[in-house]
Amino acid sequence: MKASVVFINGEVITVDKNDSVKQAIAISGNKIMAVGSTSEIEHLIDSNTKIIALDGKTLMPGIIDAHLHLVLYGVFQLNFSCKDPAIQSIEDVLSSLAERAKTTPKGQWIRAWGYNETLIKEQRYPTLQELDSISKDHPVVITRTCGHIGLVNSFALKLAQIDEHTPNPQGGIIEKDSLGRLTGRLIEGSYMRFNEVARYTPEELEQAMQIAQQHFFEKGITSVHEAGTFDQESYRLMQLASNRGDLKIRIYAVIGAINDCKEFTTNMMKSGVVTGTGNDFFKVGPAKLFTDGSSTGPTIATREGYTSDPNNNGILYYSEEELYEVLGEAHKLGYQVTVHAQGDKGIEMYLNVIERALKESPRDDHRHRIEHCGVTPPDLQERIKQLQMIPIPNPPFPYEFGEIYIHNYGERTDYMYPARDFIDQGIICAAGSDAPVTTVNPFIGLHTAVNREVETGTPFGQQQKTSLLEAIRLYTYNAAYASFDEQIKGSLEVGKLADLIVLDRSILSTKSSNIKDIGIELTMIDGEIVYEQSLSVI
Repeated sequence: MKASVVFINGEVITVDKNDSVKQAIAISGNKIMAVGSTSEIEHLIDSNTKIIALDGKTLMPGIIDAHLHLVLYGVFQLNFSCKDPAIQSIEDVLSSLAERAKTTPKGQWIRAWGYNETLIKEQRYPTLQELDSISKDHPVVITRTCGHIGLVNSFALKLAQIDEHTPNPQGGIIEKDSLGRLTGRLIEGSYMRFNEVARYTPEELEQAMQIAQQHFFEKGITSVHEAGTFDQESYRLMQLASNRGDLKIRIYAVIGAINDCKEFTTNMMKSGVVTGTGNDFFKVGPAKLFTDGSSTGPTIATREGYTSDPNNNGILYYSEEELYEVLGEAHKLGYQVTVHAQGDKGIEMYLNVIERALKESPRDDHRHRIEHCGVTPPDLQERIKQLQMIPIPNPPFPYEFGEIYIHNYGERTDYMYPARDFIDQGIICAAGSDAPVTTVNPFIGLHTAVNREVETGTPFGQQQKTSLLEAIRLYTYNAAYASFDEQIKGSLEVGKLADLIVLDRSILSTKSSNIKDIGIELTMIDGEIVYEQSLSVI
C-alpha cells in the first residue's frame, strides 16, 4: 500500500512517549501510515502520492483545545466586539452600538461582547441610563469579557421580567444601587439565566458554528472540548451539523449549558446518554456544573478574601451537598464529571465531592476533570494527585488578564493555573483557551506557558513555567487523554488519526519570546486538508 500524502524534510514533533522529533510522515486515507526520516518513507510514494516539502518547518499533532465554547465563540463573532483596539471609552461603546441600532429592526437585539472595565478610560461599567441612551426600541446586552457578567438596558430587563423586586437567583446577583434601583448589571447566575431570554435563532447558531470552525482551522485546532453551549437547542444543532459533515472539527461535548447548567445536566443524565456516546467526530463528554465565578470578575470563591478586597470571598453557585446530589449521582451512573472551579474554595469543595463519590462508588480510570483549576495551592494539588483528577488550566489567561489577577489575588498568582507543579507531581493536565473569554490562538497559550508573562511583560508566577515540549503535550496528547482518546489522536504515531498541522517556521528554533507570532500553513483533519496556505508541493 502506498501513501496518499507524505510530508518530507521537516521537523516532525511526534509527542510520542519519548518526545521524538522526526523528518517525515506518510498518510494513507485518514490514518498515519509511517513516521521517520525522509529516506525511510520514500518507498511509500508512488505517482498518486501528494508530496509536500516542509523545508524545515514544524509539523505536529493538531491542537486539541480542551476547554472552549465553540457556539459562544461563533455567535460573538456576529456581534460588536468591545475588544476592538479603537474602543477606548464608554462613549466609544455607546456610539458604536447606537449606530448599529439605526440599521437594526425595532425589537431585535443589539449585542456586544468582550467589555473589560479595567481597560476602559472611565474604569467602570456603563450605567443603566447610558445603556438606555443606545436605544429605547431595542433590547441591548453587553457581555463582559469573562462571559459571567452582562450589562443590559431597561428594554432587556423588561423582556426578562426583572424589576427592583425580583429576588436574586441562586449563585447570582441582580445588582441594585444604594437606593435599591436596578443598575443594569447582571452577575453570574442572574446573567446565565438571562441568556434564556436573549436567544439566538437557529440560523444564527448555524452561521456562528461555521465561522468558529473556520477560525479554529486557521489557528491549527483540529479538536475541541465544547465546554458548554447555551441550551439543548444549540447542543442539538451542533450534533446535527457534525453528523452532516458541516462541522468537520472533532467535538467532545461537555454535558453542560450556561443558561441553567444544573437543569440541563440533570435532564441529560435522565435521558440515559452517557460519557463516550458518539463517534470520532462528535462524542458526549463529562457531566458539568459550576462551583464559582469568573477569575477576572472577580467572582471566584476563595478561602481567604481578595487581596484587593479582603471582605470579598466571591460567589458559590451551590452548596457542597447540592453539588454532590448531581455529580455524585453522575459518577455512580458511570459519567466522567467536571466542574468550573476557579478559586481554591470552589476547587476544595469539588474535591470533597469527588472524594466522597469515590469512597461510596469506587471506580478505576474515571478521569474526572476540573475546568480552569485556577488558584491551586500545594495542599489542593496533593489531593488532585491522590484522586487522579485531570486539571484543565488556561495558559493564555495570564497573558491578557495577568495584571487583574495580580491586583485581586496577590501572591496567590504563584499557584494560578500551575502547570509546572502539576507536571512535576505526575498529574496529567490539559490546556484550554476558554475562548471567547480570551484568544483562541493556541500559540498565545504555548507562549504564556513557556514564559509566564503578562502581555505587558510583567512576570506572572514564574515558578510555573513549562518547557516548550511540555506545553505542546498539554495541547495534544494530554488533551486527548482528558477525553479518553489518547489511543487514536494527540500524537503522531502509526495507526492514529491523521490530524496534524504545519507551522510557518520551526517552532523548536523559535525564540521563546516569539512563540506567540507563529502562524499556520496547513491544517489536516482525518486525512483531509481543511485549511492551507502556501506550501511547496512536489
